[in-house]
Amino acid sequence: MNKKNLLDIIIKEHIATGVPVGSNILVDKYKLNISPATARQRMAELESEGLIFQPHTSAGRVPTEKAYNLFVDQIVKNKISTSSIKDFDEILNTEEVEKELIFKRLAKRLAKKSKLAVFWAFHRHNLYYTGISNLLAQPEFAQLNKVYDISNIIDEIDEIIDNIYDDIKQGMNILIGSQNPFGDFCGTVLTKYTTSNSQGMFGVIGPMRMDYEKNFNLISYIYKKI
Repeated sequence: MNKKNLLDIIIKEHIATGVPVGSNILVDKYKLNISPATARQRMAELESEGLIFQPHTSAGRVPTEKAYNLFVDQIVKNKISTSSIKDFDEILNTEEVEKELIFKRLAKRLAKKSKLAVFWAFHRHNLYYTGISNLLAQPEFAQLNKVYDISNIIDEIDEIIDNIYDDIKQGMNILIGSQNPFGDFCGTVLTKYTTSNSQGMFGVIGPMRMDYEKNFNLISYIYKKI
């Protein structure tokens, strides 16, 4: 097993569990054809390359911002479950005159699917957001100082979106860590759209550990449909 494959497994395991990943867990859980000692050696090499780090002594490793940026370059696009398609289409196909109401329903469904926070900016200044409790439920934000950081983001979300609106390009965007306007501990998948009679921006806000592939495809599907 090469280092790239091992890094992919570490990232996917950390996304799924939210805890540091140890060599024994990797070898046992994923039935790797290498010994824990070899796994530790490969992980040490990944650490020296700035792709994983050890948050605590005697803990496993977690991916860095650099690792996530490499990871999102290879996500599989147009991969979305039939149940998600059905759920979104049910909302999109309603005979609702008010587009904004449809978009709010989509935001709520997206928050439920992603288990993260979702914002939707209508015409730039009219902002709706939902799923904040999902965000606070993430293990990364259980610490008091992180709750404070998230609270600040919520308080300032209107201003943050207003500041970035003109700089965000049309279509799909992934913003990780230092590139993330909501905080360097966050990940965001968002899109800016233009329809025949409106313009806006919506996206998912979560920890840097978020499932980028899943959220990219959920948002991409809605973007293409609207």
